[in-house]
Amino acid sequence: MKPLPKESALSPLPETVPFFSQWETPDMTLDVLADGAETALRRDPLWRGSGAETLDEYAIWAANICGMACLKMILASRGEIVPTIELARRCTGYGGYVVNEGSIKGLIYAPFVTFVKEAFGLRAEVMTNVATSDIPAIMQRSRFFIASVSSSIRWPEREPPSKGGHLVLITAASNEGFRFHNPSGHNSATQANAVLAPADFDRFFANRGIAVAI
Repeated sequence: MKPLPKESALSPLPETVPFFSQWETPDMTLDVLADGAETALRRDPLWRGSGAETLDEYAIWAANICGMACLKMILASRGEIVPTIELARRCTGYGGYVVNEGSIKGLIYAPFVTFVKEAFGLRAEVMTNVATSDIPAIMQRSRFFIASVSSSIRWPEREPPSKGGHLVLITAASNEGFRFHNPSGHNSATQANAVLAPADFDRFFANRGIAVAI
C-alpha cells in the first residue's frame, strides 16, 4: 500500500464537519464485529441518544444506518443535530428503507434524494458508474459525496472481500488523496478525517454514491 498522502495534498480543512458514528458510543465497533450488532449494541449505554424508542429498536437499526450517520454529519455542518434513528424513520416514510420482520433493506438512493430535498432543502444526486478519479471533480460541484465502499475500509492495509455495502462521507478530495468520515471506524484515526490515496480508496469503492450540496 502506498503511504498516506500528506494533509497538504488536500484542500485545507473546511469549516469543521462534525463526526458521528452510526452507534451512539463510537468505540463499540470492535464489539459489534466480535459479538454481532444486536448483541453488542444492547450494551451501548448511550443508545437513547439515537432517537430510538426502545433498546430493541436501537439494536436492530444501528447496524443499518451508516447513511443516516452521513446525513446527520451533513446536517450538523450547518448547525442542525437530528438523531440517526429519527432520520431513519423519516427516510423510511419516503421509501429509503424497506422494513420487514427482522429485516431492513436500504439505504435506497432515489427515495433518499427526495427525502433530503423535501425535509431539509438539500440538493442531492444519485451517481453510478463513478470512477474513483471522477471524485475530485464531483467534489468541486458538491459539498459532500456519500460513497459506497466496503466496511473493511477501516483496515486499508487489507484486501476487501467485496466492494460496497457501507457508506462513508467524503469531505475533501484531490488527485493525491481523499478525506472522509467513516461512521463505523474503529478508532479515532479511522473515524473522523481519515485520509487515503485514491488508489487505495479504489480498492473499496463500489463506483456509486450520492453527491450532496447544501
